[in-house]
Amino acid sequence: MAHYYDLVLGLIPLALGGITTVLAVLGVSLTLAVPFAAAVAVALIGHGMFVRSPGATPAPCPEPQKFNSAD
Repeated sequence: MAHYYDLVLGLIPLALGGITTVLAVLGVSLTLAVPFAAAVAVALIGHGMFVRSPGATPAPCPEPQKFNSAD
């Protein structure tokens, strides 16, 4: 099952190639299409690093062990 970071890593090259291609087909020059697509890719990276950072959710603490004292 793909997790959030797997999707982000897959979307980065898709954003670079796909948005550049779509804008170029629509008639936007490559000198404008490439930086716009790169800005979207940087936004994806920034979201993955700062909005949903890997360390944002603390690791679950193990349950304390209860010892039975037989006196």
